[in-house]
Amino acid sequence: MPNEVISGLDIKADGVYFDGTLGGGGHSELILSKLTSGKLIAVDKDADALMFAAERLSPFHDKVIFAHDDFKNAEKILAGFQVKALDGVLLDLGVSSYQLDNAERGFSYMKDAPLDMRMDASQYLTAFNVVNEYPLAELSRVISDYGEDKLARRIAERIVKARDKKTIATTAELAEIVTAAYPAATRFKYGNPAKRTFQAIRIEVNEELSGLYDAVLSLARSLKVGGRMAVISFHSLEDRIIKNAFKYLESPCVCPPNMPVCTCGKTAQAKVLTKKPITPTKEEMKANSRAESAKLRIIERI
Repeated sequence: MPNEVISGLDIKADGVYFDGTLGGGGHSELILSKLTSGKLIAVDKDADALMFAAERLSPFHDKVIFAHDDFKNAEKILAGFQVKALDGVLLDLGVSSYQLDNAERGFSYMKDAPLDMRMDASQYLTAFNVVNEYPLAELSRVISDYGEDKLARRIAERIVKARDKKTIATTAELAEIVTAAYPAATRFKYGNPAKRTFQAIRIEVNEELSGLYDAVLSLARSLKVGGRMAVISFHSLEDRIIKNAFKYLESPCVCPPNMPVCTCGKTAQAKVLTKKPITPTKEEMKANSRAESAKLRIIERI
């Protein structure tokens, strides 16, 4: 939803912007094209993505600052660049097209590769560790909580049974085990049966949901009055966190409903501009099937 994102951010030519999930650099390129004297802080914890995007954004070298970090460390990043306030923030959550298209990274169940799934290749934990080392109960929890799959226990049991015979080393091996765990009659009823398990393991490996709520609050509070924050999520777990964070920022009071008077002292810090999330058009979904589950929410600092 590039057009909706750029329109929603209401970019000022001299503004300072923060793209916390640089990825392939597509959104950053659009933001930079709107800037004259403004700056963009482009952040990603994937060093390969940073290198790729830096080449793409080289025509804007005087307007962009790169940071190899996690956007959840925004306070530290902004302090390091001596930036006190932002005009806009963009978060495009989840795995990027750049990562999915690089088969060797192990994110895709459609391409055979070593089980990895790390966004930050310097960290220890990989999908291999989760699949081959997590106890049955923990593996089942991951698939249930992060994949929201009703067959989580059955899938985990199949994985444990398979790894007892032979280490599960590749994405193709894992996808085959997961697929076989589904009843044949409904196996492909909702698309590829490996999708939810791969999503769950990826979220676990990269701690994608941990600290997300607090990071959204922190970034929203870094906005200038009138500044905007746009967040794209791709599954219900992410979207619920963003929705709740935005609701908290908009609420002028968080006292229990039975309190006769407000004692929390909270004030509204933002206005939600998208009462319902913006979703892709039919045309965009035809052009980019990966956008199908995307939801865009936008707030404005008050």
